Amino acid sequence: MIERRKTRRVTVGTVAIGGGAPVVVQSMTSTKTRNVEETLSQIHALHIAGCEIVRVAVPHSEDVQALEEIVKNSPIPVIADIHFAPSYALKSMEKGVQGIRINPGNIGKEEVVREIAEEAKRRGVAVRIGVNSGSLEKDLLEKYGYPSAEALSHSALRWSEKFEKWGMTNFKVSIKGSDVLENVRANLIFAQKTDIPLHIGITEAGMGNRGIIKSSVGIGILLYLGVGDTVRVSLTDDPVVEVETAYEILKALGLRRKGVEVVACPTCGRIEVDLPKVIQEVEGKLRDIDKPLKVAIMGCVVNAIGEAREADIGLACGKGFAWIFKEGKPIKKVSEEEMAVELLQEIEKMS
Repeated sequence: MIERRKTRRVTVGTVAIGGGAPVVVQSMTSTKTRNVEETLSQIHALHIAGCEIVRVAVPHSEDVQALEEIVKNSPIPVIADIHFAPSYALKSMEKGVQGIRINPGNIGKEEVVREIAEEAKRRGVAVRIGVNSGSLEKDLLEKYGYPSAEALSHSALRWSEKFEKWGMTNFKVSIKGSDVLENVRANLIFAQKTDIPLHIGITEAGMGNRGIIKSSVGIGILLYLGVGDTVRVSLTDDPVVEVETAYEILKALGLRRKGVEVVACPTCGRIEVDLPKVIQEVEGKLRDIDKPLKVAIMGCVVNAIGEAREADIGLACGKGFAWIFKEGKPIKKVSEEEMAVELLQEIEKMS
């Protein structure tokens, strides 16, 4: 079992973060926020995928104006993402957002950051203090020479102390960079010195397998060490893929269970069925199932029976046939042509 870091509780709308709450999955819309219909459509798709908090970009005044309708019709709390325009943070709160994300490093003036913090406290709006390697304060760059883990954690601790001094405690911190190991070290340094909840992720991870692998390594290390109260997998892809990937990471670590987990053996010369075809047929039909189920699809007798018995349901394949196991017991022998259909029918009965 992973022993999670003990953190204080903060809330974004109705969603609890830290204080023993499950790790919360976030994402960010890729639409222009001012396009209300498109943005809400994407938010609903993210919600269906399991997203629990959504962030929207607010770079223009038209985006601010769109927030009221978006917040009103969103099924999950909305965070306004603010850069360089502190007035938009104040106006976004007027529109009813449940959270704002600011990067003090690109706002600059401390008195302006304080105004945002105090207004958020007054309205009961959560704040995420974002510290990024690409926008670190100049004095820290001069001191450390580059956006090192020490520099990033220094910035995060400095702004956290200011927020607490101003009486604003409903906030979390994110410390992100594109270098996986520096990112991990920065978060660990911060985590050892405070109980403030951390939002974790690898920024600018990229697209496809490269982005997923990079994110999974960085996020996985931190979660395994107990660090991380909320997570976003930042990919150059459909935001729904971010959410799906986040849940796969959490499932792999035993921190959250959502939907079907498929356990399948690697291909080798012992397999006597077209295993990749069976897996593709089955996985393609399982995306809409929310109930946590472990499905084992094993290609030969070496691990087949053991894995199938450990799963909620599974296939143990032989030469041109398979046994379907359910709750550890064999229930049906099926041919290779039938195995995907028969397995799916049994899974539907369980969901």
